[in-house]
Amino acid sequence: MVQAELWRAAKDSGKPYFPPTYEQDGFIHLTADPKFLLGIGNHFYRTVQGEFLLLVLEPERLAAKVVFEPAAPVGTKSAEGLSAEEAPLFPHLYGTIDYGAVTAELPIQRDAEGAFLAIPELAL
Repeated sequence: MVQAELWRAAKDSGKPYFPPTYEQDGFIHLTADPKFLLGIGNHFYRTVQGEFLLLVLEPERLAAKVVFEPAAPVGTKSAEGLSAEEAPLFPHLYGTIDYGAVTAELPIQRDAEGAFLAIPELAL
């Protein structure tokens, strides 16, 4: 899940994409199982305004190292409070998202309060 404005700006400029919390976190948070997306979005990003996109990646096209690790804080937002079902090992990308690894950019529906509701183009 990426903030659409930041993703598009990086892509349009040809510069590497790093989310706002990359320096603090040291990696990009990913998930290998789409059933976790809305819960993770609501836990970590509900208060972040704006449009979000789901990037669908081909892992073998990523140049940076991917490591499966426990859920970690996103910036200052703790991973505490995630249910056991929402806390498997998650892939963490230690580098940028290579634009050639992105196979789809899917819009995410949110309500007026910022809740993540659905990803219509993705069967969850």
